[in-house]
Amino acid sequence: MGHKIAVMGATGAVGREILTTLSERGFDIKDITVLASSRSTGTKVSYGEVGELTVQNLATFDFKGTDIVLSSPGGSVSAEYSPKAAAAGAVVIDNTSHFRMDPDVPLIVPEVNPEALAGYKKRNIIANPNCSTIQMVHVLKPLHELGVVKRVVVSTYQAVSGAGKDAMDELFNQTRGIFVNDPIKKECFTKQIAFNVIPHIDVFMDDGYTKEEWKMMVETKKILDPKIKVTATCVRVPVFIGHAEAVSIEFEKEVTVEQARKALKDTPGISVIDHRQDEGYVTPQEAAGEDPTFVSRIRTDPTVDHGLSLWVVADNLRKGAALNAVQIAELLIKDHLNK
Repeated sequence: MGHKIAVMGATGAVGREILTTLSERGFDIKDITVLASSRSTGTKVSYGEVGELTVQNLATFDFKGTDIVLSSPGGSVSAEYSPKAAAAGAVVIDNTSHFRMDPDVPLIVPEVNPEALAGYKKRNIIANPNCSTIQMVHVLKPLHELGVVKRVVVSTYQAVSGAGKDAMDELFNQTRGIFVNDPIKKECFTKQIAFNVIPHIDVFMDDGYTKEEWKMMVETKKILDPKIKVTATCVRVPVFIGHAEAVSIEFEKEVTVEQARKALKDTPGISVIDHRQDEGYVTPQEAAGEDPTFVSRIRTDPTVDHGLSLWVVADNLRKGAALNAVQIAELLIKDHLNK
């Protein structure tokens, strides 16, 4: 049968990963169009066995007849063009932050809240959560079913690819510059990122949290349970791909390490690698290019009555963005468009 697909923001890091993911998963496509700004019009992007696709101008594209739009062009661009695509009859799966907290737009992680997808008909737009939120709620869901999560304290270690290709270039250039004694140039980040960590992602808000931290807090409530209390500290680290999180969870009742490990192992898309020995855990380097959300370092938190602490790692460009968006599209077709 096949579906007509458009990828908006196709020349960016996430857009390219979406194309790779569509190809790898054998997504049922009748026709695919890649879209970007006028300055990228006419350039080529790779797409599986097809080879290359020619980028078309987003500003002049007619979305009529398109079934699904996978959107990752930046918030302001999506704010303008996602509603246009939706009005033309396409269902937009948007990877930007613009629509996430809109009450008429479902915020979806397929393994966590697939039932919420039915709400897409209100605006024909579905939101893909923040990359750090996705991997955390993926892990929290089975644990919440075990013992009801009351409170989460999370510190993130986020790769520079979360800020785009220019940020990856900045890490590379700064690292090289240090070794050859070149001046350090700061363009994407407020401080040197090479051989450093920066506790500042997105803008600061009035309460002292950054917007990235706010996203994790409010998105977790929308996706999983509005009663869960979340406090986050989001940190950029000199890693190209792969977000890591140190997560401490307080439950309403006792959840043992053994119960948690079994529940996580039984959850689709989660890989538990938790050996209390050298190399018995996953780091961003091993997670890069992989689909699962990895969990390690599961242990009791003795500072609260019912607590666990664990380490969560995922490829932020795959499960944190492209893969989750494609999984939403697959679920949309299976449960809604083909009925």
